[in-house]
Amino acid sequence: MNNIVAIVGRPNVGKSTLFNRLIQRREAIVDSVSGVTRDRNYGKSEWNGKEFSVIDTGGYIRGSDDVFEGEIRKQVELAIDEADVIIFVVDVEEGITPMDDTVAKLLRKVTKPVLLAVNKVDNAMREKDAVEFYNLGLGEYYTFASISGSGTGDLLDALITAFPEKPVVEEVSDLPRFAVVGRPNAGKSSFINALIGKDRYIVTDIAGTTRDSIDTKFDRFGFEFNLVDTAGIRRKAKVKEDLEFYSVMRSVRAIEHADICILIIDATRGFEGQDQSIFWLAEKNRKGVVILVNKWDLVEKETMSTRDYEEKIRQELMPFTDVPILFVSALTKQRLLKALEATVKVYESRQQRIATSKFNEYMLKVIEAYPPPATKGKYVKIKYCMQLPTPTPQFVFFANMPQYVKEPYKRYLENKIRDNWDFSGVPIDIYIREK
Repeated sequence: MNNIVAIVGRPNVGKSTLFNRLIQRREAIVDSVSGVTRDRNYGKSEWNGKEFSVIDTGGYIRGSDDVFEGEIRKQVELAIDEADVIIFVVDVEEGITPMDDTVAKLLRKVTKPVLLAVNKVDNAMREKDAVEFYNLGLGEYYTFASISGSGTGDLLDALITAFPEKPVVEEVSDLPRFAVVGRPNAGKSSFINALIGKDRYIVTDIAGTTRDSIDTKFDRFGFEFNLVDTAGIRRKAKVKEDLEFYSVMRSVRAIEHADICILIIDATRGFEGQDQSIFWLAEKNRKGVVILVNKWDLVEKETMSTRDYEEKIRQELMPFTDVPILFVSALTKQRLLKALEATVKVYESRQQRIATSKFNEYMLKVIEAYPPPATKGKYVKIKYCMQLPTPTPQFVFFANMPQYVKEPYKRYLENKIRDNWDFSGVPIDIYIREK
């Protein structure tokens, strides 16, 4: 289970710059999903072989001081609730402000590790100025400059030693894990109840009644798998406005540990920004995806046919449009079995292995018919290709000059693979290597 680190502090102290610096430690898996509820960011980072997730707890809040204070308080409470370690960023140029005091007061009550990080310390003079931050009563502090990056190494060393020892969880079963994800109130729990046939989840029409992600072993209609419900929002009066953020954090955890994500969207609301964020998170984590448009029974069919609706969603998904989209109703149980069959199918597609001889036989003809465009008079030749023995579908093409094979051509290769083999709902990676 990845540790979660939250960066807190008042606006303009350099939280986002630190966040960006952390997630760029490992370009290959930068999962920065912006726009998730008032530009909160989620990303992945790694230091000394330890991977962790990072949350930047929020953007600039305009308003009177008390509104301001309320917002900061909410962010800190969210961080305290969700994170394993908290980095509290302050600014040496401005010294301790009343707002820093407010945050420190909240953090002093916390049992989780809190690292006090003093930003903009880029010379010896400022190093001396930083001493005043002892007055916040949070003990030791770390100085750094987020713009240049100096000092972030020491901060990160302290961070990974502060991570709590997580018990090694024995994987209970090797059954496929299907995570049910989506925004609050899209009908995730109703969908699971309809499948299981028992009202094991409390279904109300208040967004966010499910506390945590819950696993249910499913064994009906000839299917067997673990169903993970991530409706996952704690009902807390004080974080009402942040239900959306909670749902994303819960979904993040569930997505990381699932094989397939069943993304449920509310037909009456359409495919909104947060649905897209969750979709791209699943895609970046290379998980299979099935989209279920729930509450289809409530939509006026004259105004919007399934074809138009589906077309609209696919436009938002560009370029990864090869995804099953089904129209269901958890309430009337319409097409739920179809939805399950589609999910199992995506799982099987994600597992499929293509024999190298078959793959070459088909793909080399495709490449011959439309070779990579020549660059600067140089012709790229691809003579051999294969599927890699990885948990998710990855294909490698060996070329004489891999650097000249650009993104559009990789997309062409991916489309040709999808034309011939069923990878619907499954992200594919294409690599071009020197032969």
